[in-house]
Amino acid sequence: MDITEHTLRTARHTTHYLASGPAEGTPLIFVHGWPELAISWRHQLPVFGALGFRAIAPDMRGYGRSSVYPRHEDYALEPIVADMLELLDHLGADRALWVGHDWGSPVVWSLAAHHAQRCHGVANLCVPYNALTERLSLIDRGLYPEAEYPYGQWDYMAFYQENFAKAVADFEADIPATVRALFRRGSAEAVGKPARTAAIRRAGGRFGGAGRAPDLPLDTGVLTPEEASQYAAALARNGFFGPDSWYMNHAANAAYAARAPHGGRLALPVLFLHGAYDTTCETMTSRLAEPMRRDCADLAEVVVASGHWMAQEQPRAVNAALARWLGARFPQLWRV
Repeated sequence: MDITEHTLRTARHTTHYLASGPAEGTPLIFVHGWPELAISWRHQLPVFGALGFRAIAPDMRGYGRSSVYPRHEDYALEPIVADMLELLDHLGADRALWVGHDWGSPVVWSLAAHHAQRCHGVANLCVPYNALTERLSLIDRGLYPEAEYPYGQWDYMAFYQENFAKAVADFEADIPATVRALFRRGSAEAVGKPARTAAIRRAGGRFGGAGRAPDLPLDTGVLTPEEASQYAAALARNGFFGPDSWYMNHAANAAYAARAPHGGRLALPVLFLHGAYDTTCETMTSRLAEPMRRDCADLAEVVVASGHWMAQEQPRAVNAALARWLGARFPQLWRV
């Protein structure tokens, strides 16, 4: 099944997106995270397009060929959700199935919480519901003693708050090397040990005092050389200010979440995919998934033997889990 490129321009925002499958198919919209692109879903789009869905993956704001903005507050969840509602209107549909990963997950959770009438159901990879809002209270203090790791695995988020310009500069110093350093497979050997993201402030940055990413070989279990080049070109064109600014709106995002109807509890069908080797969004033994289990009435959970870049590292497992859930919960929405 072919993947085609499209652009939606409105008075407030431009969204570039990829699409696969029949125009009349049920929209199945895949929302990427940091620091990715619509191509992060390249393994999912043709599969679900061939199954009869209108499979869509936008470049989120700050990324690719979608709009880039100059202020941190432009990257809060509320305006990003508005981007997605514009996209859904453009597709001519009342509702969609939504799938998110990394920062795309809070976008999808927010759509479910604030606009349930625009959702058939939602699925998310790695980041559970309300995990970022409640993250500090859910830190595993057995693994991250407060005296040594006050922010636990979320230390890197505090680094953005304290040293935003340096964080951006370090990522931009050698963007191809940054891509190679970030997009790496998970490892079972890392499970049960502090995540690398837990000591960023102490190290003086994501890459320590080097001020740039190390020159690592490409992990071809996640990206091909061509795909790595696509990521690097897009990030070089737009820079890291926009992507990193997604981390600068915790207070605004928490206030937005607090305004959700029904206390934020979700009644619609939800699927969550745990990354067994994701040491930052560690949901296997910590309490990180507790808010999701508390607030989702119709929740299915699947464990994938993967690190954080799940849809790219283990696409067959992700596709199988999504297809099983879609078949069980939404047989009426299939077009084949």
